[in-house]
Amino acid sequence: MHVTIEDVNVWFLYGEDREVSSVIVFVTFIATVIGSISGIGGGVIIKPVMDAVSGLTVSVISFLCGTTVLAMTSVALLTRKDGEVRVNGKIGTLLAIGSVLGGIIGKEALFFIRQAAGNDELVGFTQNIILVILTAMVFLYTVRKNKIETLHVVHPVLCLSSGLFLGLCSSFLGIGGGPVNIMILSYLFSMDSKHAALNSLFIIFFSQLASLAMTILTNSVPDFPWLLLILMIASGICGALLGRKVSLKLSHAHVDRLFMAVMVVIIGLSLYNVFMFGMGRK
Repeated sequence: MHVTIEDVNVWFLYGEDREVSSVIVFVTFIATVIGSISGIGGGVIIKPVMDAVSGLTVSVISFLCGTTVLAMTSVALLTRKDGEVRVNGKIGTLLAIGSVLGGIIGKEALFFIRQAAGNDELVGFTQNIILVILTAMVFLYTVRKNKIETLHVVHPVLCLSSGLFLGLCSSFLGIGGGPVNIMILSYLFSMDSKHAALNSLFIIFFSQLASLAMTILTNSVPDFPWLLLILMIASGICGALLGRKVSLKLSHAHVDRLFMAVMVVIIGLSLYNVFMFGMGRK
């Protein structure tokens, strides 16, 4: 069943299907707590859940997730204090610049494919297939990372290229970030779990900022339920604040275990969505 924006607003105003909207807001909170701790941003959990339960279009879901994750990463970065893990200086800056370019390219690519396909189900199917593949790769890397010799990339072009790739994935998939950020930061730049998490949030912030700016400048903001967006942003901010506090108490090993558990959930949700989109999401 396809759900319109008007239907979503009715849920909040009259409560006929309030359990669906409540699930989305609750998942947003949990996802942003986890995203703040592990650096995956939260959208990589929120989007597959919304694909599965909301009935909204791909463009609306991507916009809601991206905007929520932008708010969450802003709070996560702004509330960090001296003495905590910090963004990796010059490398972090180059990654952020690359992620801005990637965010713009990813948004344009998504718009082009959606226009060419003329079918939201096909776009959602493609996004979830890519997400399954990338997450499975990251899971295998994480399992074996103690046996993998990491690199210490410092060349500006390679740093920019890495940021561009991560920003493109973030924007095109509509997930804000994702496990692939952590894998790239760990392998190419030899960052530990907490440094990778913070630098990932830094990249996500700039890629989503660029993506949102492009959406506004090209007048391609989809019709969306304002109340749902407000509640998701509020939930995401609360999740970011709690996640930061929890992160201070966790070891690198705990962060790694949380990261792997989340990847299993993401793969399961994405496979379910591949099936549902393949069946026309009936």
